[in-house]
Amino acid sequence: MNAPFIVRTRPHIAVIGAGPGGLAAAMLLAARGLRVTIFERDSVVGGRTRTLQAEGGYRFDLGPTFFLYPRVLREIFASCGADLDDEVELIRLDPLYRLIFAGTDPLTIDATPDLDRMEAEIAKINPADAQGLRRFMADNRAKLAAFRPVLERPFDGLADYLSPAMAKGLRHLRPWASVNDDLARHFCDPRTRLAFTFQAKYLGMSPFRCPSLFSILSFLEYEHGIFHPRGGCGAVSAAMARVAERLGVEIRLNAAVERIVFEGNRAAGVDVAGTRHAIDAVVVNADFAHAIPGLIPPVQRPQWPDGKIAAARYSCSTFMLYLGIEGALPGLAHHTILLAEDYRRNLAQIEAGEIPDDPSIYVQAATQTDPSLAPDGHSALYILVPVPNLRNGLDWAATTQHCRRLALDRLKAIGLHDIEPRIRSERIVTPQGWRDDFAVGYGATFNLAHDMRQMLHLRPRNRFGRGRGVYLVGGGTHPGSGLPVIYEGARISTRLLMEDLGVAAAATPGD
Repeated sequence: MNAPFIVRTRPHIAVIGAGPGGLAAAMLLAARGLRVTIFERDSVVGGRTRTLQAEGGYRFDLGPTFFLYPRVLREIFASCGADLDDEVELIRLDPLYRLIFAGTDPLTIDATPDLDRMEAEIAKINPADAQGLRRFMADNRAKLAAFRPVLERPFDGLADYLSPAMAKGLRHLRPWASVNDDLARHFCDPRTRLAFTFQAKYLGMSPFRCPSLFSILSFLEYEHGIFHPRGGCGAVSAAMARVAERLGVEIRLNAAVERIVFEGNRAAGVDVAGTRHAIDAVVVNADFAHAIPGLIPPVQRPQWPDGKIAAARYSCSTFMLYLGIEGALPGLAHHTILLAEDYRRNLAQIEAGEIPDDPSIYVQAATQTDPSLAPDGHSALYILVPVPNLRNGLDWAATTQHCRRLALDRLKAIGLHDIEPRIRSERIVTPQGWRDDFAVGYGATFNLAHDMRQMLHLRPRNRFGRGRGVYLVGGGTHPGSGLPVIYEGARISTRLLMEDLGVAAAATPGD
């Protein structure tokens, strides 16, 4: 039985998912006068960039905690008649984070955007490497400038590689080299290289496999800063939703889209709870691996049939602990990264589907900067352990407590010896929880891997499938994962959509 149609009075764009990409797309489209409805399966906006409310008044970011390179989002807000800095207080951090190299003789450095001070920190690792910092910065400054045209345009096929601007940017890909290889041109000590390459984990990848292009990740931190949005990164999503609603966007929560309906090869509707909503186009911000097989019939996506989606390469997952702690956390940095003594073995175990026996961990103590995230006299502690995704068959019902014990024991290596008796609130998210509770395909929290066989035109394209009117945003399409990159992807996909509908797009900076 066909679902009843809701009659539309003007052109209508559906956005599936209120994650960062969906919210950015909705803002941009509404600012150009289009009617936009966001359909979000959950009861809150933000996707993985949301705020978790915990018993006792503690608040945590669910996923991203590093807010980088605000230029892109500032430009999106400005194009929508808003000011990001009026909507969200962005607190620039210095130090950026604390790095602890584990081992019998652990070494701690505080990464800072002050290059004089950072050279002194690097000298603690290896004095010879300190002189490589400014070369690294200059090299990656040029790399980002050359590669920006690649990150700011769609890739539909080989013809998109032929312009001079593309040739200039693409030469920096160096597909034969990893991020670690690239850093060896500047730093001889493997620990120094690790300090500037662990950021590959933002993509769920190993620095020994991640393409050399992504050395720009650490450069962005030092050149443009790491920010804490007051209230957490979820506050940015909330601000985007506010601006979107001011522009006329309708946000429907608890409204899961069951399928996209096609008339011939044109997307013509979305089915939600037995009701069919007529549309002119749809922007899909749902997780690619989880959502696409159910949303779009295989005939409409011959380049990405179910078998190819299942066989694609996905990022690692994460084991998460969100702890409400009674009392303060003296001396702890806002961000702390504990790097396993044998980092290669750590990564190899994850790639082999094993829980690392000596894991690296990331710890955020956001209340060191933002006390509003916990009740007076209490602290919020976010702990992330990289682990295998669900493709490797681990039994998380049997593994969860073992992984929790590993994580809590590792806290001692960053100076936290008395945490367990002070825990007043606790939530765990495993790879199975990412899949079942947050609709993340295979529990791969960083989406499709960013290897050379899944980048540019080989990644699911922004203008998706054989049919007309379907566009992707988010980490599962070009240019890839990470908040500033996802925001840029929303600009790409909405420009394509407006071009296809004959709507004038707003000028992008530099046009």
